[in-house]
Amino acid sequence: MACGEFGEGKMTEPKDILQEIDSYFRELNDNKKFKALVTAGPTKEYIDPVRFITNKSSGKQGYALAKSLAKKGFKTTLISGPTNLEVDNNINLIRVETADEMFMATKDNLPADVAIFSAAVADFKVKEKKNEKIKKQEYMNLELKKNTDILNYVSKHNSLRPKLVIGFAAETNNIKENAKKKLIEKNCDWVIANDVSDKSIGFDSDFNEVSIFYKNEKIKDEKLIMKKKSEISDEIIDRIIKQLN
Repeated sequence: MACGEFGEGKMTEPKDILQEIDSYFRELNDNKKFKALVTAGPTKEYIDPVRFITNKSSGKQGYALAKSLAKKGFKTTLISGPTNLEVDNNINLIRVETADEMFMATKDNLPADVAIFSAAVADFKVKEKKNEKIKKQEYMNLELKKNTDILNYVSKHNSLRPKLVIGFAAETNNIKENAKKKLIEKNCDWVIANDVSDKSIGFDSDFNEVSIFYKNEKIKDEKLIMKKKSEISDEIIDRIIKQLN
């Protein structure tokens, strides 16, 4: 073999191969009844026409989740803040910039069976955006106000709430405590947390390591060890399918 290994080999039995193919397409067909919504990436909150508040989110994990959902047969909508990432044609991609735009797009695409809020939405926006570029000055004070908490709104909205609401918690310390707090306060079914202070699994990395915390105490919290974000996504979606079914 190209890798230098040698020895006796054996092909999987044809009936086993056929069974795997049949199982794959049966699952794909079953999942077509499910509608999924994913938010991803950062938001831009404008100060003036050229300046804005944002964060380091790359959107990679959210995009990987949308791809995994679509691959498994879900009718998938991805609402994305500004990124350079692309998706396949089988995903309904809606591009937005601000938290307000993401909020409106989210409401417009509900109801859904599952909603995954992986976007790093800016918590604050400028109270009064300037229509003209602010000239350079020695000091400048910005007055901020809170953005709508999209996850909180959806998870507590009886008529719009999906069957499964999953929030993400990008933390730098006290990962478990902060994630558990978010799980309860925002009425999520799951919260998926990761340590963004670790550059090997941070915003720009192609890898991730996450912990999943469940509202249902009968399901044990678990950790998915470091691997590619696409592989993390596949594992998460397998768990979603199991719970929905």
